[in-house]
Amino acid sequence: MVLASPLLPQGAETMEGAPMSKTSLILDCDPGVDDAIALFLAFAAPNELDLLGVTTVAGNVGASLTARNACMLREIAGREDVPVAAGCERPMVRAPIDAGHFHVQTGLGDLNIFVPRKDVETIHGVDFIIQTVMSRASGTVTIAVTGPMTNLAMAMVKEPRIVGRLAGIAAMGGARSEGGNITASAEYNIFADPHAAQVVVASGAPLVMMGLDVTHQVRASEGRIARIATLDTAVSDASVNLLNFMARTELALGNGGDPPQHDLCPIAYLLAPHLFTLRPCRMEVEIASSLTAGHTAVEFRLGDGPGPHIQWGTLADADGIFDLLTDRLSR
Repeated sequence: MVLASPLLPQGAETMEGAPMSKTSLILDCDPGVDDAIALFLAFAAPNELDLLGVTTVAGNVGASLTARNACMLREIAGREDVPVAAGCERPMVRAPIDAGHFHVQTGLGDLNIFVPRKDVETIHGVDFIIQTVMSRASGTVTIAVTGPMTNLAMAMVKEPRIVGRLAGIAAMGGARSEGGNITASAEYNIFADPHAAQVVVASGAPLVMMGLDVTHQVRASEGRIARIATLDTAVSDASVNLLNFMARTELALGNGGDPPQHDLCPIAYLLAPHLFTLRPCRMEVEIASSLTAGHTAVEFRLGDGPGPHIQWGTLADADGIFDLLTDRLSR
């Protein structure tokens, strides 16, 4: 089933589901090994994505490390033209929780760590989002979120007018049929800041959610990693390092199977929406219960009332997504 993207720039057309004009994008992330793959894809698609900036947030590791990691990955990709702005250092309400058990202390597995030549901007990530959205024509800026939604939620609280000016949001987070990966019912990004997620979900901004239901379908098999390895570039070498680290970690943690590429999905969707199937839904995030905090209640039975502003990913063409990744990294 092919669905046209609800997040295309105004006036854009599609050909086989792909954008025909550039998407002006802010990528909000918490690198993180799988965020790194998403960043590399975004950096490698300058013909499709006008990457206005990268904002970072505390999540997989602390805020200082996610900011440094984004600057490192930017340098590896040769995209130091893209500004990086460090954002929130803790969730809106709950105590911080990182995912160092998977990403290790540095956040980037066993990738070699170095001091980037170019540091973050002086502007805070939240203010970067606000200034960028408010300074551009309404309906022209899309935000991709591959970490906790703290930065975006705080921007919405600080400057509510950005909600009506966004072209849309493509986010990795949540789970329905798959259950959780940090608790029985919660996916990590939502669990790390459920209050922020609820602010974004309730905002009314067009929102495409790539939860575990779809990201668990997009796995880095040995064959897919081997294809990327043949590219033999700095970015492909770093990608292979990260993907192999994820594969070893999945095995060590006893999760079984090839490593899912969660954060790759929102970026792949913006580049090639025909590779995904979406369903309109209503959604709420649990914030009151300590037992089920971060649970995403996704309801496909819409009933009467205005149409929903949220689309939930249900199916992904994994071969097509890895073809896309390999092709863009080859450029």
